[in-house]
Amino acid sequence: MDTDDQRRLVEDARSGDPLAWERLYRNVFPRLRAYAAHRVAGDSVEDVVNETMTRAVAGIERFRWEPSGFDAWLFGIARRVVAGDQRRSGRTRRSSAVALQAPQSAEVGDAMETEHEHATVRRLFARLSCAEQEVLELRVIAGLTAEQTARALNKRPGAVRTAQSRALAHLRQLMEVEQ
Repeated sequence: MDTDDQRRLVEDARSGDPLAWERLYRNVFPRLRAYAAHRVAGDSVEDVVNETMTRAVAGIERFRWEPSGFDAWLFGIARRVVAGDQRRSGRTRRSSAVALQAPQSAEVGDAMETEHEHATVRRLFARLSCAEQEVLELRVIAGLTAEQTARALNKRPGAVRTAQSRALAHLRQLMEVEQ
């Protein structure tokens, strides 16, 4: 969805158009769910997504269009909902990432090797700091731009790019030690 379409939908949503909300929701749901799945336990994922959208609907009048757009605003809400869930549950973050599936067409040996590689990346990812994990989750998993991530994290885009670069370098370093 391009920026102009999203801007029109946000304005329609402000006017109470339920179809506009549905289109906005369908556009962001896969990324929002993936982000939540990496931050909270499986039984809380749907609650986090639903609470995020509920707060967005209730607070749409406070949204002001900026270059980072609607998605950054929405993921900022999601961060606060996740933090609340973690406080209530006593968790600081989910301990294991969502399992990655090997392609079904792969040979058995290739599939086993791929699953081993995925398990290694998940294990090493868990060794990154919470801040490193979060910036990578927002940039890579949620697919936000540096500007959108900056708004969600209340940082500058340059700081996000630097944090992402450092997090990736740290992950590469851990992978090199692993080999």
